[in-house]
Amino acid sequence: MFSRLGRTIAHRPILTVLVWVLMATTGTALAMLGLHGEGLFDRVVTGAPKVPGSESAQGEEILADLNESGSAGGSFTLVVTGVDTSDPQLATTMARVNADLAAVPDAQPPADPFAFPDGVADPRAQSMLADDGTGFLLSIDLEPNLDPDREAAAQTAVEQRLGQVTTDLHQVDSAAHAQGIVSSYGLMVEAVTDQVKEDLAIGEMISMPVALIVMTVVFGGFLAAGMPMVGAIASICSGLGTLLAISYVIPVDASVVNVVTVLGLGLSIDYGLLIVSRFREELRTVRVVDGAPKAPVERRGPVIEEAVVRTMATAGRTVTFSALTVAISISGLVVFEPEILRSIGAGALAIVLIAVATAITLVPAVLVLTGHRLTRPSVVAKVPGLRRILAHTADVQSDDGALSRLAGRVQRHPVFVTVATLAVLGVLAFPVFGLQMRNSGVELLPAGNDQREVVDIIAADYPAISSPQVTVVAKTDTAGARDLATELAAIPNVDRVDPPAVKAGYATVGVHAATDDAGGAVAVGVVHDARTLDLPYPTWVTGQAAGQVDFLESLSERIWWAIAIVIVAVFGLLFLMTGSVVIPLKALVTNVLSLGAALGVLVWVFQDGHLEGVLAFESIGGIETYVVAMVVAFAFGLAMDYEVFLLARVKELHDSGMSTDEAIRIGLQRSGRIITSAAAIIVVVFAGFVFGKLLVIKEVGFALAVAVTIDATVVRLLLVPATMTLLGKYNWWAPAPLRTLYGKLAITH
Repeated sequence: MFSRLGRTIAHRPILTVLVWVLMATTGTALAMLGLHGEGLFDRVVTGAPKVPGSESAQGEEILADLNESGSAGGSFTLVVTGVDTSDPQLATTMARVNADLAAVPDAQPPADPFAFPDGVADPRAQSMLADDGTGFLLSIDLEPNLDPDREAAAQTAVEQRLGQVTTDLHQVDSAAHAQGIVSSYGLMVEAVTDQVKEDLAIGEMISMPVALIVMTVVFGGFLAAGMPMVGAIASICSGLGTLLAISYVIPVDASVVNVVTVLGLGLSIDYGLLIVSRFREELRTVRVVDGAPKAPVERRGPVIEEAVVRTMATAGRTVTFSALTVAISISGLVVFEPEILRSIGAGALAIVLIAVATAITLVPAVLVLTGHRLTRPSVVAKVPGLRRILAHTADVQSDDGALSRLAGRVQRHPVFVTVATLAVLGVLAFPVFGLQMRNSGVELLPAGNDQREVVDIIAADYPAISSPQVTVVAKTDTAGARDLATELAAIPNVDRVDPPAVKAGYATVGVHAATDDAGGAVAVGVVHDARTLDLPYPTWVTGQAAGQVDFLESLSERIWWAIAIVIVAVFGLLFLMTGSVVIPLKALVTNVLSLGAALGVLVWVFQDGHLEGVLAFESIGGIETYVVAMVVAFAFGLAMDYEVFLLARVKELHDSGMSTDEAIRIGLQRSGRIITSAAAIIVVVFAGFVFGKLLVIKEVGFALAVAVTIDATVVRLLLVPATMTLLGKYNWWAPAPLRTLYGKLAITH
């Protein structure tokens, strides 16, 4: 099949390239402009992850129905600092501001903290004055149930007028240095999406040039190095358009855009690297007859065509098989209930398939059009300082090299190497036992972001109106609401409860836990205690901690399905590739160990905050729940990626008649350079996103970079050769019935 595909592409390279140009252009246009003017970044959502149908989600839905504004974007708050709230001139100025705001069509009169009816202070308004007297809040709601055009017009008018308030205040002596921040749900979403765009640009700006340099060193020239980049660009552009389509099926979180982009970039380069490297190897093989090279290679001539066909029959099959294992690992996310995991799984699954499609179609087509030039010496190779370096790195073909010598040393001491590597992985994995998982919201934004600053200021300076960590909704009357408040106040670690509000047959009580950490252990304990109260009416406990509890329970309910799907599918694929039941089992175990080590480092850095200064972040005391799920799926898939790269060569050599030890040694020499090069590139790609500011993207980029580093060095170069040496002939063992099955269904070159 792959040989036929290679021959078809060799005959129609221009058509293949044009198809991908059309797909990439269309994908980019759709992502930027969208349908009816609504692009991808206009459709992404943000906020704490939710589990549809869970208790916390149902409670939030009831609260949303009870909300008079009828719109999540219908409320604005202005936070003002740097003023003296006791100055009478300030009240006069704000009276004019409030009059202007009240005159905005479709806006409700704002709550004025300086307006005291009949000379009596309004308690609600007084709570909008900072405790230290140096700031105040101004809040305004839009009329409920506005049509989109009227709501947008009202939002624009209110936002613009609030933005001018500090200019008005600067005319007051006591407010000459006043500063103001306008906030709303829509502005918070915009802050996250803007940060996603910025981080995406930063990540690509850092990773792509460095990746190109690494590939230039690997291939010894810019031309060969640029070919995987062609596939990467096409994959990213097409993938963004695919994400837009997914957003019409399930909500797509803003962070998914970066995650899918970085995965597509890394895998496309990985797969393209293997294709181009194997093409150059096959091109040399095809050109040589009886030890002498054939005539010069012609564009689209028989030599190029044969090299492409051979490449597709070997490397094309390997990258397809590898992509299947990655796709299966990622598909485990789709079985979970939280929409954010499903959107990540669907988006990542799509980008994996697109990446492998570009690798086995677009990259070979470009090789057909330009491959004849790869036989000429590169300009880079002529640079005196680089010539010696490239002689040791660029397409080294000798079976005797640094990696084969490393494999030989490992094979002489397999027990020691196995024990030592397991000890290292165990030490790295140890912090994972203290893992705390969180469902965070605006605190994922960098500390200097305006919208996060609003939340921090309100929590610190306006305790009377600060949001409760836990909210309880009950279907009861006023008497029941009073009883509910009494019961909640008696729960351990509850600092105070807000007066219950009763509306439309529902009572709402805000619970303030004795902690500043809305997602910490104290708040989680309050949630559990509130949910175990014996009450004669139905209740719903909501809030960040409640969402975390529901999210984790949802994961625990479905995780065994996800694990079963991944294990069965990956085990089956590796069996069909190797004919062994030992190798798939060993691969699963070693990859789990590698994954545990990566998660341990992630916890040590981001939860414990050991590299806060170096990586420019503030620890929130835990790791995002969906980051953990995402890293597990992605890192496991990438580990299987490199496992397939290595096993494919070892199996190919073993089938040709080599002993197991010799196949391991030479297979590591031939594939190890590609694995380490691919790993170096993908580490660069992931590390580029650590320089972004959104915490969740930092966590994902860092964790995957660490996972790939550990897997491509400790595991792939040391543990795998050592364990395969210890197993010897048993590497290829399978029960007789399965050997018969393998003979009928084997996936071979």
